[in-house]
Amino acid sequence: MPEKRPRHSLPPWPADVPWPLATGALGKISGPARAIRRAGLMLLWTFLAMPLQALLNVLPGAGKRILPLHFWRGICGIFGLRRRVIGAPIAGRQGGRPVLFIANHSSWLDIPLLGAECRAVFVSKDDVRDWPLINLVAHLGRTIFISRRRHYSGHGRAAIAARLAAGDDLILFPEGTTSDGSRVLPFRSALLAAAMGDEPPLIQPVSIAYDRLAALPCRRARRNLFAYYGATAIGPHFWRLAQWPGLRATVLFHPPLDPRDLADRKSLSRVLWRTVAEGAAALRQERLPLPLADQGGGAAPGNAVQHRREHG
Repeated sequence: MPEKRPRHSLPPWPADVPWPLATGALGKISGPARAIRRAGLMLLWTFLAMPLQALLNVLPGAGKRILPLHFWRGICGIFGLRRRVIGAPIAGRQGGRPVLFIANHSSWLDIPLLGAECRAVFVSKDDVRDWPLINLVAHLGRTIFISRRRHYSGHGRAAIAARLAAGDDLILFPEGTTSDGSRVLPFRSALLAAAMGDEPPLIQPVSIAYDRLAALPCRRARRNLFAYYGATAIGPHFWRLAQWPGLRATVLFHPPLDPRDLADRKSLSRVLWRTVAEGAAALRQERLPLPLADQGGGAAPGNAVQHRREHG
């Protein structure tokens, strides 16, 4: 019997790329050349942005929050990742309240995708502190690092609450880890504890789906090419994914909700999970989401069709 491929392994380049230029000798050259070009430009863009971000971090004003938006848009453009956006992130500090964006998580590409749309700071697991170069980018982006160990959870909640009180909007992945991209894992309610205080932030759920590969619909069998999970190492994952053309992701911003409308954090976690999971499933199945104003949790003008745009 043929050996079964582990679920977290990645399909080879260029054997199953469905367009003519990716076959034969030309395909064996074009894929690695594309990956090398993208990696080089991403490094150059990062090294140019780092000193400017370090300077803005010590200066007053909104510059330290604005530059990351343009940095991540540049990363998406260099990587060849088109962004289809349905809805829009709500403006921060509405009524004096910050915004907590809650999203599903299957790939490191979720970072540039959301960073390109939301003027917000990421909440990350503390393992990222040990990733070369990426840890510097995270520190300059004022990332909040939290531990997944139970006895450190109080420190993480306090850090999130303090940053919200200081005026930053935050991006949180409450699954606590990455999935294989075919489903949304249950949300960890402990990560949402900071959203249930006396002065809670507004919460906006976000669904992400990677839906184009080589400019064709990305079906379940190939979705793990985007997913960064299991035993996959980030270096090989980047190398294989960066060789592919025609990448696209869809980001769906749901209407915001007020945590004060929910009884406790477990109820909040269930509502958020259902909203994000149903949205992601609709995007994976190429179904147009319901009009934003009809999805509950707050009204939004117009509908998903009117508030859809594509970048890249």
